[in-house]
Amino acid sequence: MENPYLSIIIPAYKEGERIGRNLLEIQKYLENKDLSYELIVVVDGSPDNTAEIANNYGAQIQDLRVIDNEKNHGKGYVVRQGLLAAKGQYRVFLDADGSTSITHLDKALTLMDDGTDLVVGSRAIEGSFIQVHQPRHREIMGDMGNWLIRIVLGLWSYPDTQCGFKVMTAQTAEAVASRMVVDRFGFDFELIVLAKKMGYTVTQMPVRWLNEEGSTVGLTGPNGFIQVLIDLFKTRLRLWSGSYQLEKKDMQEKT
Repeated sequence: MENPYLSIIIPAYKEGERIGRNLLEIQKYLENKDLSYELIVVVDGSPDNTAEIANNYGAQIQDLRVIDNEKNHGKGYVVRQGLLAAKGQYRVFLDADGSTSITHLDKALTLMDDGTDLVVGSRAIEGSFIQVHQPRHREIMGDMGNWLIRIVLGLWSYPDTQCGFKVMTAQTAEAVASRMVVDRFGFDFELIVLAKKMGYTVTQMPVRWLNEEGSTVGLTGPNGFIQVLIDLFKTRLRLWSGSYQLEKKDMQEKT
């Protein structure tokens, strides 16, 4: 089909038990909308049957595509891969566990149609609601991390960069994702700070969020809190050194 109005990217790792349920929920939402779309599941070298199960839903779900990576690279890598593989005028990524409902797209797409380049879901601004909280130790680590992100990258007005729900225009996705290098969970703040540095309009949107068990986030390891901090300071250094080779939005539009 021609380039769709909307691309939905779902990064997935060890989601064999719940990917099907979430895909059907998304399909139910989309089938009541008068818009063209594609649904892209990007599997991050998962050791279970996530890719097989997702592929099995191809007969039920219109324009479903599964990208199955043999090796595990990290959430940032597969989100970036999905954003660049997508063809939609607007591109959204959301977590495979359904922690942020697809129904948030109603408000997000209104913001996009009004001229926003990037919508960032937030669990920490007025109007947001956390239905089911994370374990207390993870919330404490998250709060500490958010403060460091705000200080190190100057994202003072962004109390929650890490919510797994973001929507952007095709131009924003292609310009920003092609410059991103963070493969793990630090990619969220990298995406936001690069978009802002390049002159794109970034709007925060409150979300209703519920914690789902099965997170791979901890203190150490490739997806751990320490790795996020390492990627945070590396991002700051890349910005200082100019290695991102940023161009302003108006400069891109002239080329």
